[in-house]
Amino acid sequence: MTKANPTPRRVALAGASGTIGAAVLRRLEAEGHTVTAVPRAALADPDALAEVMDGAQPEVVISCIASRSGAPRDAQAVDYEANVDLLAAAVAAGAGHFILLSAICVQKPLLAFQRAKLAFEAELTASAMGYTIIRPTAFFKSLSGQAKRVAAGKPFLIFGDGALTRCKPISDDDLARFIVGCIDAPEARGKVLPIGGPGPAITLKEQGELLFRVAGKPARFKSVSPRIFTLAERLLALGAPFSGWFAEKAEYARIARYYATESMLVRDSATGEYSAELTPEFGSETLESHYRRLLEGG
Repeated sequence: MTKANPTPRRVALAGASGTIGAAVLRRLEAEGHTVTAVPRAALADPDALAEVMDGAQPEVVISCIASRSGAPRDAQAVDYEANVDLLAAAVAAGAGHFILLSAICVQKPLLAFQRAKLAFEAELTASAMGYTIIRPTAFFKSLSGQAKRVAAGKPFLIFGDGALTRCKPISDDDLARFIVGCIDAPEARGKVLPIGGPGPAITLKEQGELLFRVAGKPARFKSVSPRIFTLAERLLALGAPFSGWFAEKAEYARIARYYATESMLVRDSATGEYSAELTPEFGSETLESHYRRLLEGG
């Protein structure tokens, strides 16, 4: 969707301090757009937010904000309420297009942050604002947590046989290019767009094999049963009615179980199964090149 010579727009960007938001900011500036980064603090202060938006007079608003923890209170405050306030401010400022960075996992909403994201998606699609909702698959960063383990010669942790889940990971810069490319793309208006990086889909074990190969080390794996998260959730849930701490930790266990057992691919509406074939691909950066940079200290 990227144009060779995009029309410069006035853009308000929320979430510019995050990993994807920072990549979007770089892309917007590289393409000559006038960008106003919305401070995170302003999202919790309607008067401050209105002041920022009045000054920016955006034609396009891009939201890359997301709750950091995924805990119910955080998800409600950020994934839903902050976006609702941003949408209201965008309407008041006369913006014509709201681009939302969501997540592909909302297709099967079992977690608090997924339900909060879907609640705002519903608000956005029901509004009079022109919209584009982008649901990316896994980010490179989310698949890099075990790089130090592998570099240190430790085994790569997998769940079950390592083939329970698959994804088509996408780089920060490729995703940013896709997001910014939606600004002047008529075919993106009023659409919910799932997007992945260049395929093929990769399992957790294949991620480990790739890391070991790049590190020049023999592959070693240690299997963990996802049921450990189910047990933890059940135990923590016993204390949830009496303690917010227990409720929050029970949700973290649910999040861990979800990512250990659910693929980040488009679900086939006819079968309910995750489908690599139905998951669109975009970009050119590969997970292998990312791992090489990571292990070389880049």
